[in-house]
Amino acid sequence: MIKLTNLSMPLRFTEDILRQKIAQRLHISAQEIQSVLYLKRSVDARKKPKITVILTVAVAVSNEEKILRRAVKDADIQSYVPYYYRIPKCTVLVSQANRPVIVGFGPAGMFAALVLAKAGLRPIVLERGKCVEQRQEDVTNFRKTGVLCTESNVQFGEGGAGTFSDGKLTTGIKDPRIRFVLQSFVECGAPEEILYLAKPHIGTDKLVHVVREMRKTIQRYGGEILFQAHMEKLTQKKGKLTAVQYQKDGKTTEILTSYCILAVGHSARDVFEMLYNANISMMQKNFAVGMRIEHSQDWLNHAMYGREASPPELPVADYKLAVHLPNKHSLYTFCMCPGGEVVAASSERHRLVVNGMSEYARDGANANSAIVVTVGPEDFGEGLFDGMQFQRRLEQAAYEQGQGRIPVQLLGDFLQNRESTALGEVTPCLCGEYTFTNVRSILPKEIGDAIAESIPQFERRIHGFGRTDAIVSGVETRTSSPIRIIRDDTLQANYEGVYPCGEGAGYAGGITSAAMDGLKVAEQLMQQLGEKK
Repeated sequence: MIKLTNLSMPLRFTEDILRQKIAQRLHISAQEIQSVLYLKRSVDARKKPKITVILTVAVAVSNEEKILRRAVKDADIQSYVPYYYRIPKCTVLVSQANRPVIVGFGPAGMFAALVLAKAGLRPIVLERGKCVEQRQEDVTNFRKTGVLCTESNVQFGEGGAGTFSDGKLTTGIKDPRIRFVLQSFVECGAPEEILYLAKPHIGTDKLVHVVREMRKTIQRYGGEILFQAHMEKLTQKKGKLTAVQYQKDGKTTEILTSYCILAVGHSARDVFEMLYNANISMMQKNFAVGMRIEHSQDWLNHAMYGREASPPELPVADYKLAVHLPNKHSLYTFCMCPGGEVVAASSERHRLVVNGMSEYARDGANANSAIVVTVGPEDFGEGLFDGMQFQRRLEQAAYEQGQGRIPVQLLGDFLQNRESTALGEVTPCLCGEYTFTNVRSILPKEIGDAIAESIPQFERRIHGFGRTDAIVSGVETRTSSPIRIIRDDTLQANYEGVYPCGEGAGYAGGITSAAMDGLKVAEQLMQQLGEKK
């Protein structure tokens, strides 16, 4: 096949128009094109109101070699070989008494389990939360009543924190394994378009079903998944893992094993403390904190596309902004959710944290995004858990200021550092009760000042971003893990056989990168198994 990049098409194009354009670029007739496969599709709105679609396609033709020779100096025309992820061969059969254990069933743990199961190693997954169906009920109940289940919530449970988010699958990592991740999601019910869209997403409404089907796939291949199973202890002898202890239904059970993948997620604070007491080597890691901001989605569509109303061919508009201030602080927008909602995403009682989510259709009235400031030891202290305690203090302050409800403020009042008393034209899209307060006062002064200083710069990039009736809410603290579990070149911790993995271990950020880290760790585990044969 031939890969053709930077193919500019009108917003509304047909298959015939596409084939004609391909034929023109390749200097062949349209009849010579046997098939066309979409590899990437994005929208170019830089010359609005003229908006185009930019495609990368793979084209099957009968005279491929001749065309490639003719186009040898054209960087947009190359040979294309489809990527197929091959499950590593594992000739070692593990005994019932030495099956690999995976702690956590978010994207990292899920894909590690998938590969190990398909390789015939029958992994055992320990997930502290509930299956996604029961977890959904707990999350809904929390939003309605404010009653938090500390083991089953937006952060904990099957699928991880990403299950109740936008389901964004974008990543800056260039790794061919991403194709396998996306294909696996599609096989489990995700829209096929995620294979080629430049900014793929699944949506929380579809993710619930995808996660359930992933679980069933792993089980069909011999994997075992234990829900409401909380890891309590790692046992080692002479620096080598010998067992994993967990509690379920009030009963403590020990699994004898030489292999454990730690995919615990960025909010497993009690697990970090347990690992520290077990002398697992860890270090501080920078992360980011801030708030969420909401604008009208109609306004954003107009600002980005130059149209009053977006035609159906256009995705709802989004943005990604960043700025580095002279006062050392870097700010950026995070987890942008077009047509979405702001949600309470707490995992500890009497602490409040917000996140964003949207469904597949992204048809909500507002667009929301976090605006966060990068923080490090100079902001919260040099101790290993100082960053984690910093998160907790902010979340406790948000809970107390909102009296358990989501603290809300107009952007104009945030800039003036005063409490809001009424809404403007923008109405909050929130899951959960909210109350007017001064969100800026929840944040440390330096962070609040940095966000305020960044707004005019964001305004210069998107006119109207700084409108005074935009809505801010807080506090956003769970951008990434405040801890990194140290691993060596074999991806093992200082306990042989323990493999830190994913966001919680400090090696990923988002669904896709966490899933790929799960694949890499599973591959490494099997390699070590083979070497010990």
